[in-house]
Amino acid sequence: MVDTMANTTTSSTPAAAPSTGSNVVIGKDGKPLKPCCACPETKKARDQCVFNLGEENCLDMIKAHQQCLRDLGFKI
Repeated sequence: MVDTMANTTTSSTPAAAPSTGSNVVIGKDGKPLKPCCACPETKKARDQCVFNLGEENCLDMIKAHQQCLRDLGFKI
């Protein structure tokens, strides 16, 4: 997947089809994708950072996870 904001390529983020008009994001398998299951790599890194260092020291990882979710079509 290409992040147009930073012109970088990431392959660890699962690709998802665009939203179908409602607030439902459809995954590659055609099933609805839940935010809790999307972007597992950035979610894990964010969670570990917050647990070990505290939220105030992990803003970059928090923002990266939020951007991953937005890239998949979630409205956050």
